[in-house]
Amino acid sequence: MYKITMHLKMFPLNLVTILILLLSLLRLSHETIDEYSVESPVVNSYEDMNMISAKNIQNTAQTLPTVPLKKIHIGGLFPMNGSTGWVGGQGCLPAAQMALQDVNKDPNILSGFELDLKWNNSECDPGLAATILYDLIYRPPKKTLILGGCSIVCTGIAETAKMYNLIVVGYGSSSPALSNRQRFPTFFRTHPSATIHNPTRIKLFKKFRWSRISIILEAEELFVTTGKDLETRCKEADIEILTRVSFLDDPTEAVKSLVRQGARIIIGMFYSANARKVMCEAYKAGLYGKQYVWFLIGWYESNWFHPVSGINCTLDEMHKVVEGHFTTEALMLNQGYQHTIAGMTAQDWLTRYEKELTKYKQYFPEGSNKPQEGFQEAPLAYDAIWAIAYALNKSIEILSKKGLSLDSFDYESPQITNVIKSELQKVQFLGVSGYVAFNDIGDRISWTLVEQMIAGTYKQLGFYDTITDNLTWNDGEKWVIPGRPPKDRTEVVRSLQTVNNALFISLSVISAIGVLLAVSLICFNYKFNSYRYIQMSNPASNNLMLFGCVLCFISVVLFGLDGQDVGGLHNFIIVCNARAFCLSIGFSLFFGAMFAKIWYCHLLHTQSKRKKINNNHIYIMILTFCSIDLIILSIWYFKDPIKLNVKTFPLLNPDINIDEDIKIQPCIEHCEANFIWYGILFGYKGLLLLFGLFLSYETRSVKLKQLNDSRLVGMSIYNVVVSIILIHILLDLCFIRPVSQVIEDQVNAHFAFIALAIIFCCFLTMALVFVPKVVELVRRRGGPNAGLNGSGINGTFHETMTSREEEERFNRITLENQELKEKIFEKERQIEEIKTKIELLAKEQQELRKSE
Repeated sequence: MYKITMHLKMFPLNLVTILILLLSLLRLSHETIDEYSVESPVVNSYEDMNMISAKNIQNTAQTLPTVPLKKIHIGGLFPMNGSTGWVGGQGCLPAAQMALQDVNKDPNILSGFELDLKWNNSECDPGLAATILYDLIYRPPKKTLILGGCSIVCTGIAETAKMYNLIVVGYGSSSPALSNRQRFPTFFRTHPSATIHNPTRIKLFKKFRWSRISIILEAEELFVTTGKDLETRCKEADIEILTRVSFLDDPTEAVKSLVRQGARIIIGMFYSANARKVMCEAYKAGLYGKQYVWFLIGWYESNWFHPVSGINCTLDEMHKVVEGHFTTEALMLNQGYQHTIAGMTAQDWLTRYEKELTKYKQYFPEGSNKPQEGFQEAPLAYDAIWAIAYALNKSIEILSKKGLSLDSFDYESPQITNVIKSELQKVQFLGVSGYVAFNDIGDRISWTLVEQMIAGTYKQLGFYDTITDNLTWNDGEKWVIPGRPPKDRTEVVRSLQTVNNALFISLSVISAIGVLLAVSLICFNYKFNSYRYIQMSNPASNNLMLFGCVLCFISVVLFGLDGQDVGGLHNFIIVCNARAFCLSIGFSLFFGAMFAKIWYCHLLHTQSKRKKINNNHIYIMILTFCSIDLIILSIWYFKDPIKLNVKTFPLLNPDINIDEDIKIQPCIEHCEANFIWYGILFGYKGLLLLFGLFLSYETRSVKLKQLNDSRLVGMSIYNVVVSIILIHILLDLCFIRPVSQVIEDQVNAHFAFIALAIIFCCFLTMALVFVPKVVELVRRRGGPNAGLNGSGINGTFHETMTSREEEERFNRITLENQELKEKIFEKERQIEEIKTKIELLAKEQQELRKSE
């Protein structure tokens, strides 16, 4: 019903019309006086009639009766107390009552109507809330809208209210589940969804370069759905969820799980009652200090962490564990100084609100002048009433065009509900909580406030606008280590264990000297190739042996290189293959040349007819060995190539402990391949070594003119075989692998072990084979024609060289020996024949005696 002023403004301002109006108003008042009861004072609107003379106004005021306003009833559920959940009704109910007073006093809102709030204590209990809802619905008068509190209550009543065409407006519900428009088609809220925290959290994670977080939450739908949304957003942002633990009432085991998983950046989602328990357990578990960062919900009261009954931690202990934690919360109080829809600034409203709280002390904790919870959400409850009033005010004109009125609301008809819902969707105004507007699913559009507890007090750090992805930051955060946020994990610094530079350089220099020496000896063979004693040593095979030594010396340098020396993984794999090639081919040339010599020495010794050694046969034999190597290596490379294996060792503390979050991870790079290929290659070369050792033993006392250094070659083969057996086979077999494994894990020992074995074998072989030649050449070179055409020096290398006369004598004795062997064989044959005849004669005599 319109106010009197509205009736007056609809007619011309003359005396006749005023008299007619007075008569009609008197009749109307008489007809409706029994239908409506006056429950609130009538707003005096005569002062709006500035266009009427003062005399007429006074006469009208004296004759007009009081006209009651139509009431729009709103059902309210406020959690004023309770053992669990949110009890924010203590702070929100006073704000809602303030809003009702301000709306009903405003002449520009709901003309002819008055809002009336019928509230009940829901205790944040969904069962009790359901009972209250049915009581509100079935107990007159009819309720046009429902005002809901905590999330678990709103979830139940919003799902039920839709069946009665009731719109529910939440002032303290943040559960993401309530954003489901199909499930809750008539639900709106001035409290943003809890998921509004998650984009802000992701923004902060990226700002502080955290890529691994942990989540602990209370097993309530509000926090479970928020946690799932956070996990989805973290996955999209490439942020790892280290662990996600939940609890019902006792968080002890959940906190211990965080400790076991090594959580550093921890997101906590729970009501304030359980927040105290979690923080107390976190103190006992040591989850605080410079290594840890907690993110909590921002709608707790400023003193929420003060111990209460059942919390086994002191206030000082709670201060320690909550110091430095961050909170994220939708902006609940306008930060500007503009006048809001209520005609005052947010700060003016706050001052007035704090005075209003004194009227509700009976609901606060004993001995406290402030509500236990709900103080921060109070602006949301205030703006929720204004949003309802704003939408209802806009609906009046639309309903009048349809022949309907707000007071004709019916639970069974959705017409009025649809109009109110449509207008709520369009609500836009500046409230004390900030800019109020709803999106398509009824959620509040809001900024997010980020705070940090510094010295026991929450300090504002910045605001985040989700829509524009804009973070306004004042750089006021405080860390235990100034200027450095904690790391999200123990930073493991990989320390590649490389060969000691001094060791690598020294052995590389020795290998380089070996290469130079081998090249010098090749030149020596080439220069003095015309000398007889050089010719008698088969210089072609000696040169191949020296070239094999060069490849072996090069492999020593390759064994000392690692990934960081060659510039990356790909290059290091090339080095691995180069090691195998150089050492395998080098060994085949080095040992193959000696094997070919000793083979022909054995062959010449066993032949009755002496032949001249053909160099081509030696080349073919050595080439065969190298070809076998190349075939094995090629199949190995293309079929199952060598891979890089990085072996890690237990973490170590840094030498200089500058940060507890840093651990050293020693690691070693290994060239790894299938054991089958090692077995094929080593098996083939092992047989070659054993056969060479056998031939050397068989020809240990043989002296040949064609190979004057055969005994020295045999000694070199002994050297190589014995070295390999002692260093490789015996070490692995006798010490059952662990010793070899220990040496392999010690890069310096491993490198020295391989390098010295190769260097020792190569140098000793070159010394045995070539030093006597060089010494003899220096000692015997005398005349101008010495050594030319074989007429100069035809001497001996001491015990290893024979003169022509000795050779001839040896050949003669050999022939005589052969002849004597033949004669002996003939005599033995004759003796056997005589023995056979004697036996026959003896048998004949026995038979003769028997017959006699």
